[in-house]
Amino acid sequence: MKPLEIDGSIGEGGGQILRYSLALSALTLRPVRIFNIRAKRDNPGLRPQHLTAVKALKEATDALVKGAEVGSMELYFEPRARRGGFMKLDIGTAGSISLVMQAMIPVLLYSEREARVQVTGGTDVEWSPPIDYMRLVFAHNIRLLGVGVEVKVERRGHYPRGGGLVEFTVRRLADVLKPVQLIDHGGVVGVRGVSHAVRLPRHVAERQASSASSILSSRLGVEPVIELEYYEPGRDPHLGPGSGIVLYADTRSGTRLGADSLGARGKPAERVGAEAAEVLVDEVSRGRCFDRHMGDMLIPYLVLAGGVSRVGVSYITLHTLTAVEVARMFFPEAEIRVEGKLGEPGVITVRGVSYRL
Repeated sequence: MKPLEIDGSIGEGGGQILRYSLALSALTLRPVRIFNIRAKRDNPGLRPQHLTAVKALKEATDALVKGAEVGSMELYFEPRARRGGFMKLDIGTAGSISLVMQAMIPVLLYSEREARVQVTGGTDVEWSPPIDYMRLVFAHNIRLLGVGVEVKVERRGHYPRGGGLVEFTVRRLADVLKPVQLIDHGGVVGVRGVSHAVRLPRHVAERQASSASSILSSRLGVEPVIELEYYEPGRDPHLGPGSGIVLYADTRSGTRLGADSLGARGKPAERVGAEAAEVLVDEVSRGRCFDRHMGDMLIPYLVLAGGVSRVGVSYITLHTLTAVEVARMFFPEAEIRVEGKLGEPGVITVRGVSYRL
C-alpha cells in the first residue's frame, strides 16, 4: 500500500502531528511517511521524547520503522498488525507516559484481544497531561463514547529521574463508538482532586490542596474534596522528589473538566495549588462540556464513532485544529466542522465513519 505523505510542519508543527499520525496509521494499518518533522522549531527533527510514541506503537503493531533516531526530519512507519495482549514498555527516564497512552489507546481499542500495557517513564512531567488527568478526567470522558480504559498508577515518576510505573487496560471494542451531543455543561455538581508530594514533606501536598480549596470554595461555591498522597520517610518508593495537583469538576452533563499544576524547585506549594484552581475556575466559567486539553484528545474517537457528534470545548486550540487536519488525511469521508475562533470557546461537529474491524 502506498504510504500517506504528511508534512510534519503543518498546524502546531510539533510532536502532536507525529503522535496522531502514527496512531491513525497504526489503527488503519496504513503506512505513513512524515517529513519536515518539527521543521519550524529551533531544534528541528525528532527529540528523545518524540521517539517514545514511535517505540510504543512499533511494539503494538510489529511495525517496520525507518528514521527513528534523534534529529531525524523524516520517519517511515509501516504497521503490520494490532496485537493487543500484554505489553511492557520502558520509555526511558522521564518520557511522558500520558503521551504514549494518547497514541496507543485508539489503536488498542481495535486490537486482536484486550490489551494490558505496563509502562515505565514519567507520570508528572512538563508539556504533558499528568497521569491523574488521564486517569480521572480523560478516561471518564471517553467512557461516554463507549471506550473502556482503566489506569492504575503503581509509582510516580518526575523529571529528571522518572521511574514511574503505570499499568493501563484497554477493553477491545465490541461495537462502533457512540456519537455524543455534549455542548454546555449545565453547572458543577462537585469538585474533587489529588494533591501529591513524593520524596518531599507531607506539608507540601497539604499546602497545595489548602491553597486550591480556598480559591475553589470561594469562587465556585463548592467545597472541594482533595485527596492527599504522600509517603513517610523510609517508605517512599520513588526515585526522586516531585509534587503536583490535579483538580476536576463533575458537571450536570456528565462530563468532567480538569486542571492541573506541577511543582518545581523554588515554586511555593501555595502557588501550585492556586494555579490549578484558577484554571479550573476559568474552565467552568466557559460553560462548555470539555476543557482545553480534551478538545484535541477527543477528535480521533469522534471521527471513529457512528453518527453525528457535537461537543463544546472551552478553548479552540492549535492542537485541536491540528488533530482535525490529521484526522481528515486518514478519513477524508468524515465531516468535521469547527465553530469558534482560536483561543475562544467553540463547538466541534463530526459525522463519524462508523469504524469497525
